[in-house]
Amino acid sequence: MSSFTTTRQRLQRLAAIAACGLCLTLDSVTAAGAATWPVSDPHVITQFSFTDEQTPENIALEPDGTADLSLSYKDQIVRVGLDGSVKQTIPLPSSPDTGCAFGKHTSLAMGLVRDHRGDLYALLCTGDSRQGVWRITPQGVQTQIAALPATGFPNGIAFDEQERYLYVTDSLLGTISRVDPRSHAVSTWSDDSSLASTGVLGVNGIKVHDGALYVTNTDRGTLLRIPIRADGSHGCIETLGSGLTGIDDIAFTSPRPDADILVALNTQSQVDLFDPATRTATPVLTKADNLSNPSSAAVRGDTVYVASAGYFTKSNPNLLVAHLEQTHTAAGSGR
Repeated sequence: MSSFTTTRQRLQRLAAIAACGLCLTLDSVTAAGAATWPVSDPHVITQFSFTDEQTPENIALEPDGTADLSLSYKDQIVRVGLDGSVKQTIPLPSSPDTGCAFGKHTSLAMGLVRDHRGDLYALLCTGDSRQGVWRITPQGVQTQIAALPATGFPNGIAFDEQERYLYVTDSLLGTISRVDPRSHAVSTWSDDSSLASTGVLGVNGIKVHDGALYVTNTDRGTLLRIPIRADGSHGCIETLGSGLTGIDDIAFTSPRPDADILVALNTQSQVDLFDPATRTATPVLTKADNLSNPSSAAVRGDTVYVASAGYFTKSNPNLLVAHLEQTHTAAGSGR
């Protein structure tokens, strides 16, 4: 995407959506703020309601640019088009009798990833036998493919580059698990001390890039790189970045091995651009751009998506899109 509609057109479109009675409460749209190069033209395309527990947590992208979002407090997945319209709402199998080990909610819908066939894989924290990885087919069929420890908090999920295995972070147990979506086998891939919590949330966001796992540790404010060896085991863990206060999930700006990384700093209501070569982070989106506790980011071509959950501000949860300069998106689209 090289350009976006005007603010007036966006307001007209959102008014039309609200009139159609969709499941989301659409409040307002804020025009572009103070984005910093290489990100420009940020604007909210869908406004959610914190009062109605519409807290967008994680993003998976469809081939046409549609965004699948997990709404953590609502135990739902919603499919949002680039025009801001909600195309589909998918409830997940939660219950008022359950209790996720993290927070005060009975259940939480967390990490989300899509495979090349169009199946979605969602993490559900319920504190009972339903806790784990759920597969949702394009036809809407839901199957639990892996049960995860009820005492933990499954948070982030990613496929390896061949889509053979899923990797799942647990922010309470301080582990990364490996899940085989065919056999449903689950094993602990790493429980290194660098993944552990120091009080609230340990290992959190996760992406696979150029033969390695990149994970965040929220409590420690760190970005870690973990090589995936040829035999499937993990190599030595390297700390790429530190001092990243409130770090949540990440997104690579392109498939290039040297690609920069967008880092969602949840508690700071900020997104930084992290340069792995210099190991420096530069703010590119802030509160002035309408961020409200961003929990995740995604990139498709020259379009950046950021989901703000409003967990601490308790207001203004939204989905924002922005333009990314082509110098950061060469060689195709990011995952």
